[in-house]
Amino acid sequence: MISAQLVKELRERTGAGMMDCKRALQETGGDIEKAIDELRTKGLAKAAKKAGRVASEGIVVSYIHGPGRIGVLVEVNCETDFVAKTDDFKQLAHDIAMQVAASNPEYVSREEVAEEILNHEREILRAQALEEGKPEKVVEKMVEGRLEKFFKERCLMEQPFIKDPDKSVQELVHENVARIGENISIRRFARFEVGEGIEKDTEDFAAEVMAQLK
Repeated sequence: MISAQLVKELRERTGAGMMDCKRALQETGGDIEKAIDELRTKGLAKAAKKAGRVASEGIVVSYIHGPGRIGVLVEVNCETDFVAKTDDFKQLAHDIAMQVAASNPEYVSREEVAEEILNHEREILRAQALEEGKPEKVVEKMVEGRLEKFFKERCLMEQPFIKDPDKSVQELVHENVARIGENISIRRFARFEVGEGIEKDTEDFAAEVMAQLK
């Protein structure tokens, strides 16, 4: 099992993301030097070093899914207008928009999740674990493990990339940073789905239910 301390140390030495560090350590059997080489090979350490640079250029892309039932707007930023106009950057932005359409995230990253929401989620997960009869000493570990699943489902950067589920969206972005040579960030997105949040007319809803029962 890879310890949190080992992940922290690798992150401090490379600047790569937490999940990237954890995965690299798992792939190398916990050997931190080999994990550093693994991150460098993938360009993730290099990408992390560019993360502090200002990315104020970029594009807003739109994506309409199917017959127009889902629409997405995404703002993806880079450092220069030159890169923003390249096919590689435009393809990345398009892929991100498709990801939002398909996976319906609520946040760009875990840092956007308000503390009160996390505390509420922890309370629910803790209650679930206790209800399952788990001993108190393992409940906290279970809560944190399930909270990681919460992040993976609801935070765009931690979701499995729809075109290659073996990598996260964060890893996709890092790979593009390493290839393009500029810092890239996903600033914000908006997702629209036809009928979302609208209460259906009672008669229409009943007719729909009856049609499904036939």
